[in-house]
Amino acid sequence: MTANKIRVVVVGAKGRMGRETVKAVLNDPELELVGCIDRTLQDVAVSALLGHEANGVKFSTDLSKTLLETNADVMVDFTTPATMKGNIDKAIELGVRPVVGTTGMTPEEIANWNQLCKDRGIGGLIAPNFAIGAILMMRFAQQAARYLPHVEIIEMHHDQKLDAPSGTAIKTLELIALEREAMQQGHPDEQETIAGSRGGDYEGMRVHSVRLPGYVAHQQVIFGGLGQTLTIRHDSINRESFMPGVVMGCKQVMKYEGLVYGLENLLD
Repeated sequence: MTANKIRVVVVGAKGRMGRETVKAVLNDPELELVGCIDRTLQDVAVSALLGHEANGVKFSTDLSKTLLETNADVMVDFTTPATMKGNIDKAIELGVRPVVGTTGMTPEEIANWNQLCKDRGIGGLIAPNFAIGAILMMRFAQQAARYLPHVEIIEMHHDQKLDAPSGTAIKTLELIALEREAMQQGHPDEQETIAGSRGGDYEGMRVHSVRLPGYVAHQQVIFGGLGQTLTIRHDSINRESFMPGVVMGCKQVMKYEGLVYGLENLLD
């Protein structure tokens, strides 16, 4: 182990986000990759995953054992909603700080993990989106809603994404809802000739989910006003765009107690 470095275990290390996270941790001088977890991880894949030899990194399918044996400080999780919840429970129980990019949890679950983190005296982070530009998009949208309350969201992701709408869209809706009263949008007598055409409804705001090959993560927030529209859009062209936020999250969770929901809470 290298003294004073933050020891990081990456869960879902063979996935697309996991591989980018492994590279980001290896390339940051303040972080040390000490473990990689994946349900299909085999030692023969080590060099392909890291880009070089293992250099003491522990590879395993056993999360609890790895967290203990590596004396991990932080667990980064990019798995699935079904797997992620158990991983967070294990990490907090062992005093390891969770940094989670997987979405699909309820407000009640987030509140429970927040209390558990406080009880253990550790920090934690769940971020629907780790791209700094996406965080700015959400902030700008929240500000715009004060003046243009009629709004719809179109979010576009790759066709392997399991949840809809995306966690980013939900977080954006929640932030906008802080600035506007719930209201009906569109004509009061409108009818859908094809079910779902008007999208999901969140306090009168409509959200539309697109799932197609070729996309990574994209969202536009469209505001309508008298004689004008305003579109705020963010595009993640590749998964590398999320890594500065992931690295920042790994460092920031060492500094506070409790679980934070949303990377925007860690920005100045």
